[in-house]
Amino acid sequence: MSATHIETDRGLSARMFVTGLGLVVLYGIVMFILVRLGISMAAVLFFGALMLFGQYYFSDKIAMFSMNAREVSPEEAPQLHEMVDRLVALAGMPKPRVGIATTDVPNAFATGRSPKASVVVVTQGLMNRLSDAELQAVLAHELSHVAHRDVAIMTIASSLGMLAGLVSRMAMWGAMFTGGGRDEESENMFLLEIITFLVSIVIYVISYLLTLALSRYRELSADRSGAILIGKPSDLASALVRIHGEMGKIPNNDLRKTEGMNAFFFAPAFAKGSAAALLSTHPTLEKRLDQLAKLERDLNG
Repeated sequence: MSATHIETDRGLSARMFVTGLGLVVLYGIVMFILVRLGISMAAVLFFGALMLFGQYYFSDKIAMFSMNAREVSPEEAPQLHEMVDRLVALAGMPKPRVGIATTDVPNAFATGRSPKASVVVVTQGLMNRLSDAELQAVLAHELSHVAHRDVAIMTIASSLGMLAGLVSRMAMWGAMFTGGGRDEESENMFLLEIITFLVSIVIYVISYLLTLALSRYRELSADRSGAILIGKPSDLASALVRIHGEMGKIPNNDLRKTEGMNAFFFAPAFAKGSAAALLSTHPTLEKRLDQLAKLERDLNG
């Protein structure tokens, strides 16, 4: 009982719209702050557009580079391509590029600005540990992200976090160098830079929380859509349990190298004792399994 398309999630679409609107407002605040710091409006607009363009159009290449991944042809990975071919035929969507990352961390991710310009990447560690049915379930989950177009919003959100962090550092260094001034102009500039630093931190936190709320929902949405596509939610549940179990066997150093990609991963990869685990971009394993168990009963009795 397999779906012939990846279902539209209106809840996800609404959350993406609200998140996008919030990000536009926050971008406007960041640009206003930069202008107040004395940077020309033309330079702010140019820099902002360049950053957004780079993140949006080259997000797939940036993600693959950070994960030491490379695109593979059907001749290099025939089984992987056969699975993707079967799933995109079921989903009625364009076939994304296919890549493999050489890390042993068992995971997968999808990135790209649109279904026609996307890539689905699995790690060598994932391929070594999952059965064919489990691997297909993970690929169905990632293809759901591509079909839902939620990766683009996540990419833009991460760009804002980077920009807010840059502005806060600029303000901090500016405050350090102007704090010793005695005249009124220096004191005013020092006060402006302190306020800018604090506001930039607030913007970073708000953008992160917006991303967090969207990310957790989009993972549940992709679980549901992917499971319906293959018709066997139990395969996706089995993959989740296996990956979470195997993650504990991966050396901390390897996990730390991949933590920056957690918002895009199929399953979170945190080093032991990592503070980032307190604000995970993914719903709990129990919540994901509960949804899949209910879906299994609905689909297959």
